[in-house]
Amino acid sequence: MNSAAKSLLKSVKHGRAAWLRSGSSHPGKQRSRRLVLGIETSCDDTGAAVVDDAGCVLGEALHCQKEVHLQTGGIIPVVAQQLHRENIEQVVEEALRVSGVSVPELAAVATTVKPGLALSLGVGLKYSLALVNRHQKPFIPIHHMEAHALTVRLTHHLEFPFLVLLVSGGHCLLAVAQGVSDFLLLGQSIDIAPGDMLDKVARRLSLRKHPECHSMAGGQAIEHLAQTGNQERVVFRLPMKQHRNCNFSFSGLLNLVNNAIAQKEKGEGIQEGEILSCVEDVAAAVQHAVAVHIMQRTCRAMLFCTKNSILPPKNATLVVSGGVASNQYIRKGLQNLADANDFALLCPPPRLCTDNGVMIAWNGIERLRAGLGVLHRTDGIRYEPKAPLGIDISKRVEEDSIKVPKLKQIRWLAS
Repeated sequence: MNSAAKSLLKSVKHGRAAWLRSGSSHPGKQRSRRLVLGIETSCDDTGAAVVDDAGCVLGEALHCQKEVHLQTGGIIPVVAQQLHRENIEQVVEEALRVSGVSVPELAAVATTVKPGLALSLGVGLKYSLALVNRHQKPFIPIHHMEAHALTVRLTHHLEFPFLVLLVSGGHCLLAVAQGVSDFLLLGQSIDIAPGDMLDKVARRLSLRKHPECHSMAGGQAIEHLAQTGNQERVVFRLPMKQHRNCNFSFSGLLNLVNNAIAQKEKGEGIQEGEILSCVEDVAAAVQHAVAVHIMQRTCRAMLFCTKNSILPPKNATLVVSGGVASNQYIRKGLQNLADANDFALLCPPPRLCTDNGVMIAWNGIERLRAGLGVLHRTDGIRYEPKAPLGIDISKRVEEDSIKVPKLKQIRWLAS
């Protein structure tokens, strides 16, 4: 571990860069027969929760590493790993304490094992296996993206099938959820995720130095400044317009944005690291380009599913989850898109859109009910940093070559 990482960890131990959230959604509620403890350590948040088979969140706790990684402008895997190691026991014990549940009362333990940062996944898996082996409990390995996709069934009454858009700092994909462990993958990012791109743009714009944004994560800072910006003053070419599929790409757009920022710095006679006078306009244009790109691919997914009778012709549902789903501009555009295509739009509450233990515990409940992937022996269980979701039918989507509404129509929908 390098000196910078050690310095960050030292600051955390002195209490300046971490916080613990805990709570219970249903205090005093009579417990259902089956209880699942969910543990999440796939990236930079340590989460745990106890959920029962009636969908009641009995207790949860979360240790967030945001302040640590804001200092470096990105996640350092070895630092995230160490923070998980230092906090996982406290987080799990807090979730159990708030829920009033002891480990012997649990029906199973569910833990994220794929995909994610290898060093982070390893901490959660090692802790969980020790716990289940000590108490002789069933173990339910969880796919992180499956958990995001199914969270909406905890908060809303929703039957399968439905279309799901998962947009976050590490992932971007479109899939049809046909069952608890039955997904059709329509498309995904071929390079970086939208949240990652927005964070990189925020760093390039030095938004940590902006008086209104110094304590905000990158995506939050972009959204905040975009509210007072004019997206028409800076226009970015949209990615993959010539490809009639549902895949996403954000790295090319990131290069265009970085070049535009460099040109504007030169025009204003400032150095990299200083704040542009037009920073709000750049933020608005970037946010708009990301929103429209996501909307175009989602629109094609809607049309493909309807054409091929994968979803019902009436009362179809689009579920949007992941950290980027908290962006209100993007969510509004997707709401207008859903309305125009006779889809209902459902989103979990913002606190359940980001990584948390509740969604892992709920995924465990869903799998326990269905009898899917509930293991009574843990020999050979491994974490998987990269793991596809469901059956990939993206080639079939491309073969259909479905044309979506023109850009000006999509712009109107996003306005």
